[in-house]
Amino acid sequence: MAVHRVERVIGNLADFPVGKRTVERVAIESGAMARRLLRLPTSIGDLGVLFGDDTRLRDGDVLLADEARVIAVAVTPDDVLVMHPASIGEAAELGHALGNRHLPIIRDGDALIVAYSDVLEALLVKMGIRYERGARVLEQPFVHAHAPHVHG
Repeated sequence: MAVHRVERVIGNLADFPVGKRTVERVAIESGAMARRLLRLPTSIGDLGVLFGDDTRLRDGDVLLADEARVIAVAVTPDDVLVMHPASIGEAAELGHALGNRHLPIIRDGDALIVAYSDVLEALLVKMGIRYERGARVLEQPFVHAHAPHVHG
């Protein structure tokens, strides 16, 4: 089977005119949303995704469409902790604790989202911070800040 080159996203299933075409979803992990180079297996062969800019994939992004099918991204849900600090003080303590662990976070309104860890869950219980654990399709990947620094 051929490799189909994809250099741009052509739409999103939320508003893409699918019509009577078959929709095929290609699963990717959230960490792959930030990659510029991907090889994704499909029913018509592999898609060779190569973005020349800072395009980031999102759930539902359409990568290929022909007369018969629409091939779109399906971001697999991440196991996450969604934390709800009750005050600015709790938020500051939580930010300090997460920062010391170099954990990437995603802010969603007043909530903070991190990848699940049993150690972090135990810390949240100890700190008395309200949270829930669940599977969530992320809008953006967790990104580590790679700023050099020392502890001293």
